[in-house]
Amino acid sequence: MSETTTPAVGKKAPAFTLLDQNGEKVRLSSFAGRKVLVYFYPKADTPGCTTQACGLRDIADDIGDTVILGISPDQPEKLKKFDDKHGLGFTLLSDPEHEVAEKFGVWGEKSMYGKKYMGIIRSAFLLDEKGKVAEAWPKISPKDTPKNLLKALSA
Repeated sequence: MSETTTPAVGKKAPAFTLLDQNGEKVRLSSFAGRKVLVYFYPKADTPGCTTQACGLRDIADDIGDTVILGISPDQPEKLKKFDDKHGLGFTLLSDPEHEVAEKFGVWGEKSMYGKKYMGIIRSAFLLDEKGKVAEAWPKISPKDTPKNLLKALSA
């Protein structure tokens, strides 16, 4: 596997098209002219990922027309259950081959209980209206994602 790096602040975010929780194709380019939070999480409906997603759901009314896109390796059906169960109300995208995660440099080696494996490194990126990275938060904690987004948008 090639070593990937996260897109630098000020650089254009990698383009992508993925299926959402409803099986519909979503293109990053379709949000041109709006700010977009692209966040990567390891697995739908696990404790940290639920904390993160529900935190973003809870601030959705405070972020104007900023788009939230959550990306994980889960299949659309699992994302739909996650969305329905927690009433998230924002777009969840399926990246089962982790191609987009690799483009953003967030697919890497992880370790749990001494076992090493490849997976999503929880990270978030705020893109400006032109699709450039305005803020990058690699290895972000679930609780910090909504706080960092609000802080960045109010700056």
